[in-house]
Amino acid sequence: MASSLEQLKQYTTVVADTGDFKAIDKFKPTDATTNPSLILAASKMPEYKHLLDTAVKYGKENGKDNNEQVEMTMDMLYVLFGKEILKIVPGRVSTEVDARLSFDIEGQLKKARRLINLYEKDGINRERILIKLSSTWEGIKAAEILEKEGIHCNMTLLFSLAQAVSCAEAQVTLISPFVGRIFDWYVKNTDQKTYAPADDPGVKSVTGIYNYYKKFGYKTVVMGASFRNIGQITELAGCDLLTISPKLLDILSSSKDNVQRKLSPEAAAAMDIKKITLDEKAFRWLLNEDAMATEKLSEGIRKFAADSVKLEDMIKGHH
Repeated sequence: MASSLEQLKQYTTVVADTGDFKAIDKFKPTDATTNPSLILAASKMPEYKHLLDTAVKYGKENGKDNNEQVEMTMDMLYVLFGKEILKIVPGRVSTEVDARLSFDIEGQLKKARRLINLYEKDGINRERILIKLSSTWEGIKAAEILEKEGIHCNMTLLFSLAQAVSCAEAQVTLISPFVGRIFDWYVKNTDQKTYAPADDPGVKSVTGIYNYYKKFGYKTVVMGASFRNIGQITELAGCDLLTISPKLLDILSSSKDNVQRKLSPEAAAAMDIKKITLDEKAFRWLLNEDAMATEKLSEGIRKFAADSVKLEDMIKGHH
């Protein structure tokens, strides 16, 4: 019998959530996604030192002062990792815009265009790149502009239907709702510490978003992310994409457990779901009313920003 991973791939596009090329090569995902935390971890591995060295050289040659050199090194490091990943996966790689720009529309636009430019200079078609932006109001507005320029976006740090609806209305390519981080919040902030997969708050959130998108025919696709256990993954079989860590990919590839489709456009189409319209004021109010989404969005931005600073410090040590 096929492994659980092979069964899952029948219903869902599997994406590797890692910057480690060996892990990507092993599990044969369609796409791969990275973030500052993953790139920081991978950059510390001796086998990827040559990429860091190449990026530092580029930064030194192209930056006018030390700050600009570090920024250019960071951008090039992301692109070099992305390029290596694209040699392994047949699909796309997600490359993240600095989380410190999460509330700056112009800053995000500038950074996204620059990353795409670096890829295209190296002969990589922009169709193979997803630019990752935080799902703040400003991030969603930046993505709306970028999509019109043919720059495809992956909206990350997404924890609520309000964020998801605004992303779909902005016609972004893909969203990454965070299953595990929603689960973490409920375990920490409520009396319930364990959940059956179908009752898992993260699973329920992504299921609701998927059904809403399919019901109303949005082109934006849903990529469930940040998993804590196998049950969260198999309960979302049928979701457009799922991005999974090497550790959980390993368990799925070793398992022969039966994986059944749980989500489908047909089932969603038959559901009684009300359409939501959101302007900026309504978006900010709904997000504010959702304590979990507000806290996890802020925390996620802080954590990615902190890892970007650590990566910068590491680069400064090489300059």
